[in-house]
Amino acid sequence: MEENINKKRLYIYLGIVLTISWLLVAIIPLSKNQYGTPVSLIVLSTLMLIPALSSILTRLITKEGFKNMYLKPRFKKNIKYYLIAYFMTNIFIILGAVVFFIIFPNKLDLNLTTFSGTLKSNGITIDTKIIFIAQLAQGILIGPIINIIFTLGEELGWRGYLLQKLCKEYSVQKSIIISGIIWGIWHAPIIAMGHNYGTGYTGAPWLGILAMIVFCVFCGSYLSYLAIKTQSVIPCAIAHSALNAFAGISICLYKGIPNPFIGPSPMGIIGGSIFIIVGIYCYIKAGKINEPFEEELVNNK
Repeated sequence: MEENINKKRLYIYLGIVLTISWLLVAIIPLSKNQYGTPVSLIVLSTLMLIPALSSILTRLITKEGFKNMYLKPRFKKNIKYYLIAYFMTNIFIILGAVVFFIIFPNKLDLNLTTFSGTLKSNGITIDTKIIFIAQLAQGILIGPIINIIFTLGEELGWRGYLLQKLCKEYSVQKSIIISGIIWGIWHAPIIAMGHNYGTGYTGAPWLGILAMIVFCVFCGSYLSYLAIKTQSVIPCAIAHSALNAFAGISICLYKGIPNPFIGPSPMGIIGGSIFIIVGIYCYIKAGKINEPFEEELVNNK
């Protein structure tokens, strides 16, 4: 009986989150807007809150209640995971960019020529290096919390609800893979509109959707491991916020127009090489955890 209830909640959640999310994204073309317009930015920001809203609706519909939401920070004994989420996420991005520019040294532009041209075309005349340093400092210091409300909106759904339900049906490792694939598929409509990979590439939009699914599996492994080890979605939201805020910093150092499938951003196969390694490591470590989500611990503390 409990297994049937869990599957029911899982399917209801997936139906709600995909339906609402994709209907919301449909507002962009239906309003004759394109990706990058003010309307699309508002829609995409709202989209990040839908996974949390969907988990709440599922809990209400199935009368599950609001236990086990994993919203408690649980700092005790977990400080190292918070430090990893806050600082190491950015370091993974930086190291990935370093790997990329070692392989393609001719693409490294320390004079920020392309970035400067972009700023000037937008009417910004402030010294380019000052802007770059300011963005770098902001990304490192406040990036992990600058949009945490929105990333928490995602994490409450993906790691706080979906992953928890999957772990009751499958092994931890299989659950991480499935949740990562679903997370990537959820992005499909906005990837088709040009999010992360643009629109003019060969194989569009399917290649971009596939690349996003692959990224979500590896990055999701890292975020899932943080959630399981801390029994909280807070460090996941911190790491997710850091990724969103800092992902584009390496593009400022790129000479010309980068290929998003390669790098230097973490969305590319080489720029994201460190995330791939970290994701594999977390996947292996998670496989040794027998009880990923401890309901009694969450309910009573």
